[in-house]
Amino acid sequence: MHTTAGKNILILGANSDVAKAAIKLYVEQGHTVVAASRSTEELDRFVRENISTPVRVIVQSFDAVAFGTHQSFYDSLPAKPHIVVYAAGFQVTNEEALVNWTGTYQMMNVHYAGAVSILNIIAMDNSNTQLERIIGLSSLSGVRGRKSNFVYGSTKAAFTTYLAGLRQYLSSRKITVNAIVAGYIRSKMTAHLDLPESLLLEPAFIADVIVNAPKRFTIVPGFKWKIIYNILRLLPEGLVAKLP
Repeated sequence: MHTTAGKNILILGANSDVAKAAIKLYVEQGHTVVAASRSTEELDRFVRENISTPVRVIVQSFDAVAFGTHQSFYDSLPAKPHIVVYAAGFQVTNEEALVNWTGTYQMMNVHYAGAVSILNIIAMDNSNTQLERIIGLSSLSGVRGRKSNFVYGSTKAAFTTYLAGLRQYLSSRKITVNAIVAGYIRSKMTAHLDLPESLLLEPAFIADVIVNAPKRFTIVPGFKWKIIYNILRLLPEGLVAKLP
C-alpha cells in the first residue's frame, strides 16, 4: 500500500457510492478524511451509521459547479491534503444529452470544468509540501467515441487528458496523478441504465483500487475491463463505428 497512517485525505464528490466505500477504507487505514459534497446531510448520516471512527471524517459542503466558491472552500480546509480524490459524477443518457443542453452542460461542468477549477487551485498551492497524490475517477467511456455514449464519454476524455498533463506538470514536485479508468459500476448513477450484469463492478472494488493505487497513470480496475480497454484503444475506426 502506498499510504501510511495519519494522512489527510480530501474526497471531492464524496456522496457517490465509490467515494463512500473509499471513506471507509481510508479511515480503516488510520487516515483523516474531509468528505466534500453538496449533499452534506446524507453524508453526515452515512458517516454516523457506517464509519467505525466517525471523528476521523469531516463533512464539508462542496459544489463542483459553483466555481466561484472553490478557492474559499480550499482555504477553509482544516488541514492541507496529502491525497486528493475527485469522484464527482453526473450522467444523463446520450439520447437525452443530444436534446437537453442542461443535462449535457451539467456533465461537462461536473466531470471537467469543476474538476479543473478545484484541482488547479490544489495543484498550484506550492505551500502544501505534503501533497503527494491526486486521483481522478474517470471512465472507459472516454477511451473512444461511440455512438451510444459519446457526449458523456467526451467529458471523461477531457478529464483524463487534463489529468495526464497535470501528472507531467507536477512530476518535478514528486506528486503522483492517477486516472482510474473504470468500466460499468453498480451505483445510484447507473441504476437507470440497462447494463450487462457480468460487467458491473462493485463500488467497494473500485474504492480499494483508489485507496491502494500504484504509481502508474492509467489504472483500469477488473481483468475483463482491462481486456476491453486494450481492444477499444486498438480497434480500427470502422469497427468502432459498428459498436453500440
